[in-house]
Amino acid sequence: MIETQGLTKRFGTLTAVDAVTLTVAPGEILALLGPNGAGKTTTVRMLSSILRPTSGRARVAGYDVAGQGADVRRRVGVLTEAPGLYTRMTGREYLDFFGQLRGLPSADRHARIDRLATRFRVASDLSRQLGEYSKGMRQKIALLRTLLHDPPVLLFDEPTSAMDPESARLVRDAILQMRASARHAIVLCTHNLPEAEELSDRIAFIREGKILALGTASELKARFLGPPLMELRLSIPPGTGPLPDINNGVRSTVARFATVEATGRGWLRYRTDQAATANPALLEALAREGYPVFTLSEVPQSLETVYLHVMEETDDGG
Repeated sequence: MIETQGLTKRFGTLTAVDAVTLTVAPGEILALLGPNGAGKTTTVRMLSSILRPTSGRARVAGYDVAGQGADVRRRVGVLTEAPGLYTRMTGREYLDFFGQLRGLPSADRHARIDRLATRFRVASDLSRQLGEYSKGMRQKIALLRTLLHDPPVLLFDEPTSAMDPESARLVRDAILQMRASARHAIVLCTHNLPEAEELSDRIAFIREGKILALGTASELKARFLGPPLMELRLSIPPGTGPLPDINNGVRSTVARFATVEATGRGWLRYRTDQAATANPALLEALAREGYPVFTLSEVPQSLETVYLHVMEETDDGG
């Protein structure tokens, strides 16, 4: 649904987007993550045929962004971080106006407005002027504007910014439902890394206009953080003293199967790139040696850690 090859945009001597190559399939969400000024917004503007690429190419919904801009824009919904609403209009007037611009028939237009307003819980506010709306409500109206013509390609820039937790959850659920329908290709630009990890199928890190890394969250964690970090905990009866020599006995057993990273009273953390075979063998060895294993679990590693690692690596010239 989205395909770019060497997509580049220069403003004079500044290269804002530098040879970006990526694809997004129907039913897929690609998160585009990077610091301010990384090139995310410029990329979105080229994908929506607002800006013309300096070089390279991009096709959206089968149409070339440079040569078939009108066809692209009819099939794209863009949610910008700043809603840019006409604050003297009521919510209904504003959505109806944009529905007319999209060429939607009157009955269809009104039905869609009512359906979306009910879904995102702003139906009771549509008669009020947009200037009276809170920031979160304005973001919701901008989202309704984006979805009104049911475009197959959606480009979201900070879709839940300024929203309260309940509204943000509502929007995230709606995005997941759109993904599940397998009818939409979605690009998500956000600084909310937990949100990006929850929603996206793949993640692209971008800085100074270049894609630094691209893959699933699991692939990126494995690439930049190494094998999964496992935590082993022993059963400690209440009131007992120190456990029998965890630093020597348990540690030496674990070290036969994995790399030990840290130990404490009743726990130990290790890594292995052969977890499927090493973990069962390790548990069997500990049981045979009489160590009372209570739990073995993977320690969660956040996408934020990966993000900071990638950006620091770039700072160091890596």
